[in-house]
Amino acid sequence: MAAAPDALVDDALPDLETLYGCTIRVERRSPWEVERLIEHLDAAEGAHTTSLELAPAAEHDVDNGTTDVRELATQAPVVRYVNLLVRDAYEAGASDIHLEATRQGLIARLRLDGVLSRATEPPHGLAGAVVSRVKLLAELDIAERRRPQDGRIRVRLEARELDLRVSSVPTLFGESVVLRLLDRGGRPVSLSELGMPTEVYTSTARLAARPHGMVLVTGPTGSGKTTTLYSALQQRETTAEKIITVEDPIEYELAGITQVPVHRQAGVTFAAALRSILRQDPDVIMLGEMRDPETAEVAVQAAMTGHLVFSTLHTNDALSAVPRLVDLGVPPYLLAATLEGVLAQRLVRMICNECRTPDTPDPEMLAALQTATRTGEPDVGGNTGCDGGAEPRFARGAGCPSCRQTGFRGRIGLFELVTVTDALRAATASRAPLAELQRLATAACMRPLAVDGLAKVRSGITTVEEVLRVIQQ
Repeated sequence: MAAAPDALVDDALPDLETLYGCTIRVERRSPWEVERLIEHLDAAEGAHTTSLELAPAAEHDVDNGTTDVRELATQAPVVRYVNLLVRDAYEAGASDIHLEATRQGLIARLRLDGVLSRATEPPHGLAGAVVSRVKLLAELDIAERRRPQDGRIRVRLEARELDLRVSSVPTLFGESVVLRLLDRGGRPVSLSELGMPTEVYTSTARLAARPHGMVLVTGPTGSGKTTTLYSALQQRETTAEKIITVEDPIEYELAGITQVPVHRQAGVTFAAALRSILRQDPDVIMLGEMRDPETAEVAVQAAMTGHLVFSTLHTNDALSAVPRLVDLGVPPYLLAATLEGVLAQRLVRMICNECRTPDTPDPEMLAALQTATRTGEPDVGGNTGCDGGAEPRFARGAGCPSCRQTGFRGRIGLFELVTVTDALRAATASRAPLAELQRLATAACMRPLAVDGLAKVRSGITTVEEVLRVIQQ
């Protein structure tokens, strides 16, 4: 009978301790973790044989210093580490790679599901070479360490095309580099996959099918606004309509849709591009963002002249889009005539299905979330009266290799939709205060973000702490 794996380890330990002259401590690791550790050792292999040290080049010796950096950045350990880091980020579903210079050296972190976590450390003594390697790939000036630089890297990984947007800025202890991962071969998410409540999904699909007007998506950076706009565009009939987008950057390539990238150095801003594409006979226009009065003015004029305009704003909730656009110089009467709906959203991490376990949430935090839902006349469960309750299934992730010990894997949206009614149009045109707009929207059964968050907590999709973290942004 063959010996069990644990028995084989016990038999081999004395021989290994004798061979290496040290005490060996056994740790249980998943096959995935063992593979990553082996790759890390392989990436660091040979790093100790490099005697060249990096130092800031003197003003009169820039060329020689650049040559040394370039040679070091192309050495095998550095190349292997950067390749490993990009592949690891792609396989983990990370949105960004952070290489941060600290007093102790360079640290690497990945943004997974909106939260930063530590990644494989750079080879010892080659931190500067790793930064230089990334700058070389992005065609940046590796001799320039005193000013910010931006570039891009296009790579193929497992038959997928990745676009890496690279940003480098000088810091106290060296350069900080961030790589944004854009999957060119990725598939945009459909509207039904975003996690919208049924009534929000139905109303959003109806707004996306409007012949004209303006539909906005609001939220902080990284809340999934562009993904929602892509999903809304997929509701349109691309074979029968002319759909044009203006984006910075273009995150997905959409079949049957004309996509225009913003290029500020060449004078292609959101406003300039929008003025040009209005002469392209579009039916539907998507603007990546309305951030200045000129863009807002042209967008409203486009909505007034028979186009459907999708765009985003940075506001904390849906109704705050109204005073924000007025602050940008849009006349209230034009805003009332063109605005059809505003969708506010956040992204929360979902509990990992591999390590899900029943849980009882902290009473104080649950009470805080229930209090946040009370914008109207709530019941004891924190509902506004527009939706029903159900037996709660509170849960939590214990942490496992599948979720990298975080207890979360993947994200889902929280949504707050305001469909503009006749009462809201009249209040907007008369410059009613935000509190009055809030009252009218609540009377029309608007679901605040906290209500959707509480529903997803009670369904065991996410946790109370996670919802409170994102709705307070």
